[in-house]
Amino acid sequence: MKLSVDLFHPKIKEEEVVVDTTVQEKNITFPTDAKLTKKVIDTCRKIANKEDISLRQSYIRTAPDLLRQASNRKSPRQKKKAVKATRRIRTIGRAMLRDLLRKMNDKQLKPHVDTLLNATSILFQQKYDKDKIYSLHEPHVECIAKGKAHKRYEFGTKVSIAKTRDSGVILGALALPGNPYDGHTIDVVLKQLKRITGTQPDILIADRGYRGEKDFGKTQLLTPSRPSPDDTEYKKRKQRKRFRKRAGIEATISHLKQDFRLGRCFLKGEIGDQINVTLSSATHNLRKWIRFRLELFFNLVYKTHNNMFCGNFNYYPVTLLSKTVF
Repeated sequence: MKLSVDLFHPKIKEEEVVVDTTVQEKNITFPTDAKLTKKVIDTCRKIANKEDISLRQSYIRTAPDLLRQASNRKSPRQKKKAVKATRRIRTIGRAMLRDLLRKMNDKQLKPHVDTLLNATSILFQQKYDKDKIYSLHEPHVECIAKGKAHKRYEFGTKVSIAKTRDSGVILGALALPGNPYDGHTIDVVLKQLKRITGTQPDILIADRGYRGEKDFGKTQLLTPSRPSPDDTEYKKRKQRKRFRKRAGIEATISHLKQDFRLGRCFLKGEIGDQINVTLSSATHNLRKWIRFRLELFFNLVYKTHNNMFCGNFNYYPVTLLSKTVF
């Protein structure tokens, strides 16, 4: 990450920094009770086969049928049957887990302790419990609500992105496990910015999700608010410009998700989350740097060989040509 930032002019260290958070979704399916319980049943069966344990019953045909019935919960005619199937498949999962634990000795149990503890939590957690587990192979995944109309909940890790206000270079990217409040992430963001750039920005611009403390050492956090009655017209214009520029980070996050694989993380665990967001941000900076160099090259070609492209070069902006090449 630091190498991709160092490619740019040192003046970017003097710019104001915009910060925002988003969700990096994990590669898991939507966690309904029936699907999670079916996953626990399959995992228990795999552990039993690996440790050469004979279970009382495998439910190899019963569980898929119950899962199909449970998937019809939104159908008015099938709802009662679906609720009954969900209750039945959870009963089977608990019975199978107890049967497996009874027949395992300490040596067999040791390599599967974490998996079986997570399976137990999945089978006994209720609707309004806190710290729920939404995936057996990714137990650290959080349920995060960002207020989107088309997607109420996202299952993954919160990610903080910090970029320069004018040049758009990403200076910091962090995966934040545990779904912390946006305003409580400023300290770790500033530490990363200081480690990468060597300086701490004077102005940090954010949205209203960062309400709370405004002063962090020499850094001042600015969020949209009503202007003070004593503010001059110049100060009001300056603030409006800042917060309009702040909105540009939304487009940057969209590009990271659509073009640089931040939309879904396929790497394992919390370390995989951090690796994915770091590589995504570094790639964004590298492509920005290459396009800048290509733009300089095409400008040089245009000035020295104006007739090189048979008169059609004037119809294409230099920036567009550089973007079509890379």
